[in-house]
Amino acid sequence: MKAAELRELTREELHDREVELSQQLFNLRLQKVTGQLENPAKVSQTRRDLARVMTVLGERRRGAAVSAPPSADDAVAAEPQAAGEPA
Repeated sequence: MKAAELRELTREELHDREVELSQQLFNLRLQKVTGQLENPAKVSQTRRDLARVMTVLGERRRGAAVSAPPSADDAVAAEPQAAGEPA
């Protein structure tokens, strides 16, 4: 699942997805240890999906929802001025 798709979900849906992926990761690790894992790539894919969900949840907690990247005008306005330059 892509991060853009995750950002469209509600906080409750994201939390449910986090719990689901955590449980799935646990089950995959258990299968790996017992030698029953058919697709080893599924472990790393699940880890990445879980990290994406946790990242989006963290963004929401901090109130830093990702939007358009800053433009060049924002960078110029944010540059500090030297002591002798007029404002």
